[in-house]
Amino acid sequence: MSFVAVGNKVKIHYTGTYDDGEVFDSSRDTEPLEFEVGAEEVIPGFDNAVIGMKVGESKQVRLLEDEAYGPYNQEMVFDADPDQFEDGLTPETGQQFQTEMEDGTPLLLTVKSVDNGKVVLDANHPMAGKVLNFNLELVEIV
Repeated sequence: MSFVAVGNKVKIHYTGTYDDGEVFDSSRDTEPLEFEVGAEEVIPGFDNAVIGMKVGESKQVRLLEDEAYGPYNQEMVFDADPDQFEDGLTPETGQQFQTEMEDGTPLLLTVKSVDNGKVVLDANHPMAGKVLNFNLELVEIV
């Protein structure tokens, strides 16, 4: 019987919930998630949680913000001019836009508010600052 180690490719089924029980994501109705352990393809706590698991094993893990998407950073919230948006596009609260940082890294921006011609954008990951709970089941070590 083999156990998951760094460098293994694995397939897992997962269900992710917030502390209030709300499900935010699940692979149960689709294909299992496949990733290489330790290759930074998933959040750190998710990577670490599968190390040592064996095929067929299930476990529940609770990831604090540092093991997930990091703390919420107020410095990543900023004002934007509505003229910066494409012609005909009127930003609305909750909308998300993808842009790129100077080095080409994709960046997701969420419209926090629109008030008197001022648009407030948030560059934090939507799950930054949140504690995440996962039910994991190791399906296969590839």
